Formats: sequence, C-alpha cells, structure tokens
Amino acid sequence: MVEDWLEALMTSYNRDSYEQRSGYMAQIHLPGPVFQSLVWWALQALPDEILVGIDIDPNQPHKPQVDAYFSGDEVHGNLFQGQGYTISEAHIVNRGDSYSVHHLPEDWTDDMFSSQRGSRAGRFTHWLHTHPNAPAIPSGPDADAAQETTGIDMILGLRFSPEGPLPWFDDVEGTRRSMKAEGEKNAPRKRSFFARHRLPVLGKAPSGHSIHEIQLIGFHKSGHGVNVVFVDENGWPYGWDMDTEGLQPVQK
Repeated sequence: MVEDWLEALMTSYNRDSYEQRSGYMAQIHLPGPVFQSLVWWALQALPDEILVGIDIDPNQPHKPQVDAYFSGDEVHGNLFQGQGYTISEAHIVNRGDSYSVHHLPEDWTDDMFSSQRGSRAGRFTHWLHTHPNAPAIPSGPDADAAQETTGIDMILGLRFSPEGPLPWFDDVEGTRRSMKAEGEKNAPRKRSFFARHRLPVLGKAPSGHSIHEIQLIGFHKSGHGVNVVFVDENGWPYGWDMDTEGLQPVQK
C-alpha cells in the first residue's frame, strides 16, 4: 500500500506532467509502490547516495489512452529502450558518494552475474540515483554515466530532517520538478536560518525522517527530458477519472 500523503503528491505531480507535456518528447510510467520503495531506500542508505537498476515489464505496455493524454505535440516514439512499457521493479545496485555511486561494485560484474546482466549490469533498462538533501539536477558525472544507459536515467532529490551531516545544498542551477500538495505553488528558494526551520512536512518515513521536499526528473542521454507519470498497479495514473479518461478536476 502507498502512503496517502505520497499518493496525493503523485496525483499533483501527474497534473504537472500533463500541463508540461509539450516540453517532453517521451514519457515513462512509474508505479507508485515502486516509487515509495525508492524513497524509503534513499533514506535508509543515508548518508550515501544509492544507484538503482530498474526493469520494465514487457507484458505491460502503457495504456494507449494514457499515453495519448500525456503526449505533447512533438513525440519521438523510439527514443530509448523500453519506451512504452511500464516499470516493473527496482534493485539497489550500489551506494556511495556522488563520485563513486555511478560505478558498479565487483559482485555485479563478475562471473556470478555476467551471464544474466552482462556489461554494467546490462539487464537493467533504466537507472535512478539519489541526491540526499540536494536538488534533482544532473551533475557532470550524472550526465557522463547516462551515456551508457540504453533506457533513461532518473534522479530522486529529497529534502529531509534531521539532516545529520547533509545540510540542504541548493546552489545548483537547472530545471526542477518538485512534488507539491494540491494547489501549492512553487515557492521561491528560502535561504535564511529561520525559513529552514519552518519547512512544511509532507510525510514521515519509516526511518523516522521528516520529508520536506521530493524532486524527480527523468532524462535521456541526448539531453532530452522524459516526462514521468505515476501509475497504480493496473497502469492507471493517480488521479485518473475513468469516465472522462483524463485527470480528475482539482477539488476547490
């Protein structure tokens, strides 16, 4: 089961994905239960970042009406491997600092796994890594690692407390996709000491951390952004109205 507060955030994020659809050439459908696991794993691995290998389900293509709903005017139907198929599962592959996390540990590349996964654990179509207490914006090493990805790369940025040795790092330029509550606007950056201690709490993690902000982006090695749509176990987007075949209107 997905936490209610996280389901509400995914519903709101889907609305943003629809409103911003014209800026994307492709989309990817991420099940809520998989995403919830990614958030929990990220916090359990602190202070490290984690690298996650992600598989698609070849037996679960995107719902055609959902694909059409979230498609912009310029769509590239063959941008990456696994395009058009829903994500099925995720596996933690490595953990470490921002420089070492992109490298696969030896036990994922030795003879034990080589027959299954090949070079760079090639069994995985997509990759995701985390940015603890930092925005989900690609760094130089992130962009370099993406060149070896046949699918897409994703970055999960989390702002949380207690911070421990990882105070919020905000001095990064780039496009951000934050998950926000319904009706909430993207607020200007808050840098003051007092503002940092008045942050809203979106939810609580099993690790005991308070989650203040979640950011998620997807991108192809060409540099094009990939629109992320959160779906349930049956492939329908959170907030989907079966009667109108679109997202439900925002409750006033």
